[in-house]
Amino acid sequence: MTNPEDKIEQLGLILPAPKSAVANYLPYTQTGNLLLISGQGPVTASGDAIKGRLGETIEIEDGQRAAQLAALNLLAQVKSALNGDWSRFGRCLRLCGFVNSTPNFTHHPAIINGASDLMVELFGDNGRHSRSAVGVTSLPMGWAVEIDAIFEVH
Repeated sequence: MTNPEDKIEQLGLILPAPKSAVANYLPYTQTGNLLLISGQGPVTASGDAIKGRLGETIEIEDGQRAAQLAALNLLAQVKSALNGDWSRFGRCLRLCGFVNSTPNFTHHPAIINGASDLMVELFGDNGRHSRSAVGVTSLPMGWAVEIDAIFEVH
């Protein structure tokens, strides 16, 4: 497979360094061909984060950008788990996106499309996945979005 980092760069995006766990959990675990990535937030390579609630302080476009950033952090964990060997990447199987939102906000799927669209852009059919998009009243560190994932690896 082509190295997705080339496409990430072409898109004007930056693959950040993988973040360490902030509590008593692992950033990822692997069993067989399944790589499970713990929830990742919308944190840039410089450490800034998109924070706030959709329907209150964050607009849909910013929420989609937050989901895209969370997806980049998922991929940083994948790269770490694969020791940088993208030839071992199989496909994105599942994303579960949590959207920090007001009770009346209903556009959760549109927000998580920021992550889903990036997976398809980078991996084509191997980026298509099952998904949940869930609204919540708060997230760690005030993040606008948090996403966890399951990938197939070889």
